[in-house]
Amino acid sequence: MTENQVAIVVGAGPGLGDALVHRFAAAGMKVAAVSRRGGSRETGEYRDRVRGYATDATVGEQVAALFAKVGADLGPPDLVVFNVGTWDRAGILDISDALFEQAWRTGCFSGFLVGRAAAASMLQRGRGTIIFTGATASVRGSAGFAAFAVPKFGLRALAQSMARELGPKGIHVAHVILDGMIDNEGAADSETSLGPSAIAEAYYDLHRQQRSAWAQEIDLRPAGEKF
Repeated sequence: MTENQVAIVVGAGPGLGDALVHRFAAAGMKVAAVSRRGGSRETGEYRDRVRGYATDATVGEQVAALFAKVGADLGPPDLVVFNVGTWDRAGILDISDALFEQAWRTGCFSGFLVGRAAAASMLQRGRGTIIFTGATASVRGSAGFAAFAVPKFGLRALAQSMARELGPKGIHVAHVILDGMIDNEGAADSETSLGPSAIAEAYYDLHRQQRSAWAQEIDLRPAGEKF
């Protein structure tokens, strides 16, 4: 049962972020929808279960303050999803120092900050789920995508290390490879793109897995995606 559990979605916003917030709220969870600007886009029947928070996930002090605030407002988190990233496309000679560093800070370093804060909270109770959103670039670097792939590779390594350390202590850490383009219009039955609501359902299923059969990594793709 997930009713009255607390979920934190870091990277709430149009598309997958909103779908995650909606799915968890529909399951009866209290949801902290976290973005740089704050506020919640949930306007349906579950809006009373959702609260928006403004946080820059690349700043350690802000991440720590976020978890303290959510803990005071809603309670300690049972589920934390890190869904932050950038999509930077540029040739290797066109990637500036600043762009590369910012891509890493946004896509990987902030994952470490959120994951560490989530683990600190969950270890006190010996349970919880932490999920990181990955991409095709988590396992394959393509031409023109170095600034995107490097953070995704690092985030995957972080998830693996955390899973091996925290699993025996009762915390389920999972990494989800989204192997395809997301249809932000929300199609759930497309053969060529991933539907946000369908992805959110898979995340929710990960949270509900029994400890004797935890998935550390899954990959999701539409039926027509080549792999």
